[in-house]
Amino acid sequence: MKTLSWVLRLAVAAILLQTLYFKFTGAAESKYIFETLGAEPWGRIGSGIAELVAAVLILLPATAGIGAVLSLGIISGAIVSHLTKLGIEVQGDGGLLFYLAVAVFVGSLVVAWIHRREIPVVKAWF
Repeated sequence: MKTLSWVLRLAVAAILLQTLYFKFTGAAESKYIFETLGAEPWGRIGSGIAELVAAVLILLPATAGIGAVLSLGIISGAIVSHLTKLGIEVQGDGGLLFYLAVAVFVGSLVVAWIHRREIPVVKAWF
């Protein structure tokens, strides 16, 4: 389980961190997405900051569960946006952004499950 946790945490963090360049530099693709959602520039920058925090938390062993839960919340918004306003394919990307979001969701869900006893709210239940 420890190895699975590390592999998934690294993958989720890598995907989240990779998108930051586009969000923070105001790349045309990111601007298009957030303009379509009616949240440019504050949504783009705000989600970038949230993704940075989630990536750091998921990489740190003591906060991996909290980072996974935060990542689930963030990426759920992205998935809903794809399914409602953006579409699976955005600007001819073949659905890449959507599929990466689904990968982050699944990876974060598994990490949250593995580290469930370390998440303060869940810890109170056990």
